[in-house]
Amino acid sequence: MIKNYLTKNLHRYASKWLVLLIDVLTISISFILSYLIRFNLTLNFDVGKLLLQLPIVALTAIIAFLITGSHKGFIRHTGVKDVYNIFNALCLSSIFTIFIVMVNRQFDFMGDFTVPLSIIIIHSLISFVSLTGSRYLFKSFYQSLVQKFTRTKNILIYGAGESGIIAYNAITNHTGTNIKVVGYIDDDAKKVGKRINGTIVVKREMLTQYFLKKKGVEEIIVAIHNIDSIALKNLVESLVDFPVQVKIIPPVQDWINGEFKISQIKNVQIEDLLNRVPINIKKSRVSDELRDKVVMVSGGAGSIGSEIVRQITNYDYKSLIIVDQAESPLYDLQQELKQNGKHNFIPIVSDIRDKSKMNLLFQQYKPDVIFHAAAYKHVPLMEYNSYEAIKVNVAGTKTLADLSLQYHVDKFVFVSTDKAVNPTNIMGASKRIAEMYISCMQHVNKTKFITTRFGNVLGSNGSVIPLFKKQIEKGGPLTVTHKDITRYFMTIPEASQLVLEAGAMGEGGEIFIFDMGESVKIFDLAKNMIKLSGLKYPEDIDIKITGLRPGEKLYEELLANGENTLPTYNKKIMISKVRELDYQKIMSKIDELCISNLFHNDSTVKLMKEIVPEFISNNSDLCKFDDKTAPIDNPKGQKTILQSS
Repeated sequence: MIKNYLTKNLHRYASKWLVLLIDVLTISISFILSYLIRFNLTLNFDVGKLLLQLPIVALTAIIAFLITGSHKGFIRHTGVKDVYNIFNALCLSSIFTIFIVMVNRQFDFMGDFTVPLSIIIIHSLISFVSLTGSRYLFKSFYQSLVQKFTRTKNILIYGAGESGIIAYNAITNHTGTNIKVVGYIDDDAKKVGKRINGTIVVKREMLTQYFLKKKGVEEIIVAIHNIDSIALKNLVESLVDFPVQVKIIPPVQDWINGEFKISQIKNVQIEDLLNRVPINIKKSRVSDELRDKVVMVSGGAGSIGSEIVRQITNYDYKSLIIVDQAESPLYDLQQELKQNGKHNFIPIVSDIRDKSKMNLLFQQYKPDVIFHAAAYKHVPLMEYNSYEAIKVNVAGTKTLADLSLQYHVDKFVFVSTDKAVNPTNIMGASKRIAEMYISCMQHVNKTKFITTRFGNVLGSNGSVIPLFKKQIEKGGPLTVTHKDITRYFMTIPEASQLVLEAGAMGEGGEIFIFDMGESVKIFDLAKNMIKLSGLKYPEDIDIKITGLRPGEKLYEELLANGENTLPTYNKKIMISKVRELDYQKIMSKIDELCISNLFHNDSTVKLMKEIVPEFISNNSDLCKFDDKTAPIDNPKGQKTILQSS
């Protein structure tokens, strides 16, 4: 019964008036004790004068408490600021008492009322110790009850620096939290063995299975200020092997209004383990490029397109046209932008394959800059749906590029993919053909045609990470097509930021290559995601090797054979030195491809392979169309090493 009563009422708070009453009683008792101490614990003083002084002292204390508001704090969350308020209240009360004594001496309106200065000093000291001590005693009592009658989670904080202490304070002062910090971990030998807020600091070597079990640790929070991505990756990977959940606190610049809240502690995301240095573009040209311009984004509701839109809305453009055939995602984006106070945009449900509708849009809005992100991108699906891949990725791009020339668009920025490099599938080949058409159009020299090329983006529709998350939620297994398969990864905001920056710096005809960092082994990625979910591989969730899908490569590439890079002012963006093309022949072949595609026959695949000689199908029924006698420069799809300039 007692346990149930306490459990139900632990969350309730004492009234501020009850706290004030207890504080005044404490002050009164302390005043009596100050007389006893002053007279060596005897009654060799005028008790009548004491009884006359006591109500006045209590009244001055009440006034001081009301002025400072020291009684309004939550006792169970008493901190340094509360102690400071008590100190101010006692100083104010003492000043009031001394003032009354001095006035009474001058005007004698209360007879023999006087309080010795020594009594006032002793009383202030006893009161301060009593009030602060009682608060901390109650706080400790409350925390012991919480631990006894509610389930408490024991955690460790990795990092005994400023961020670690701030995290500790946020956790322990958070209302309703059942978390107990049982220790700090730090690599600094000078801190090891010391205590912070009564909590011991231990060295990294102490972190063992036995230590965690002994302390009952369920969670480790990484709280290290300004840790670089590589160090964070190595640290987290060393922690996820333990049977605990690993969390991190965000960088200081991401704290809400400069203050850290416990709600900002987040689970370690797989993005944190991809060995990527965050991209920070300084002296961006995008603002000047988009100022007072009409901007159109095709595929504006997709993963990349929608983020390009979000970032464009932060600039001083004239108008933003968002085109997408997917009604629901476009509606969601529209509502999101409106809720964020963005209204200068026009969402249009339309298909880039509809040339007459696109012509009307160009005619009506007269765009100055186009970001073309609309495309089919799923390799296995497009492998046996070549009609759609050609219709959207090639013919759709051709339609927008032709209209851009016709309506004198300043810049056309095409979002391509690393799968266009030495393609082994229909999707990659269709994007490479689109790249080639863009290069051909540049020779007309009216619109600046720019291509951007990068790898996989984290969190995009159909990418491997969301798939793994769903498989983990269902209990596994995680499916990986090959144990040695690797991919480049970049976050959606990073990729979109670089697309905008490349578009701003481009003068026409360039293929911009983004520095994707190091390639990631998908099998290792799957294992880390299992560990980050608090599970074990293979005990809890296994990984199943399913075999390469049609058209899939083991290694993606950012440069084709015979291509090199030139640096730009941004070390994250390079320009590909592409091979010379026979532009007249290529444009003629692409026109033939688009016409042939209308008849849904196998000749389109053969024609694609003629346009892109390096297009060699892999693990696909379309291998039958490859010329077995033709020399193959890169039969295994080996990775081209890309160095940052």
